[in-house]
Amino acid sequence: MTATSTEVVLSVRGIQKSFGTHNVIRGIDLDVRRGEVVCLIGSSGSGKTSLLRCMNLLLEPDQGEIVIEGAPLFRRTESEWLKLSSRQVSAVRLKTGMVFQNFNLFPHRTALENIIEAPRVVKKVPRARAEARARELLTRMGLPDAGHKYPSQLSGGQQQRIAIARALAMQPTIMLFDEPTSALDPELVGEVLAAIRQLAAEGMTMVIVTHEIGFAYQLADRVVFLDKGVVAASAAPHELLLSGANPRLAAFVGRFTEQARLLSALAPTACAPSTHLPTKDNRPWPM
Repeated sequence: MTATSTEVVLSVRGIQKSFGTHNVIRGIDLDVRRGEVVCLIGSSGSGKTSLLRCMNLLLEPDQGEIVIEGAPLFRRTESEWLKLSSRQVSAVRLKTGMVFQNFNLFPHRTALENIIEAPRVVKKVPRARAEARARELLTRMGLPDAGHKYPSQLSGGQQQRIAIARALAMQPTIMLFDEPTSALDPELVGEVLAAIRQLAAEGMTMVIVTHEIGFAYQLADRVVFLDKGVVAASAAPHELLLSGANPRLAAFVGRFTEQARLLSALAPTACAPSTHLPTKDNRPWPM
């Protein structure tokens, strides 16, 4: 787990979102501090992905407020409706990097071209500088020789690491991950999680929607459990995941039987921290 500051990088207040008559998010407040890794967990339909997409306005809330590094991105309350121009929205949104479930790489462009596209078009970065930065990121992702390859020539794990490099190329303040391993074969999950662990070790602020309970336990500074569109519980991993105080959370974690069994076996008491619990420096848990 990383050391975090007290500076709030991302703040959402009173976020609500409905699709027709279905209330997906029913009033969520959440602050993310600089250097903090927050993992969002919850069952399908709990509002995790919708909340993540609201954070950078890929999905517009019905009500609430979103502030990134002190700059308002969205505000719609009973007393105020802030309307930003598309240019203003884009300027604030540049502070976030988004990594999707299904990579979303341009199939007709090489890995290097995928990475330099946004810096070249949006930030007008000279090609030579953009390419130098892209090669640094490819090396950082463990893919120094993949720049000339097209997505179809790469494994799913490699494509997702290219997608991470593409997001990092814009030098975001905060990274948002939407279940980054859900589209991968099990044997490819570890390489993507290792890349995210490296970002955490470097102090990157991250919000990660994940179903990998062991990963959330090992990496997060805070785990937020969403249930029926609200924050049902939020705490440090050892406090939240090892406690049976919330029946809905206990039932959710219990679905991941092997991970839940390992958690239970490692906890000498219900929710007390233990020197025997794994950390990022120990051998990774089975994923």
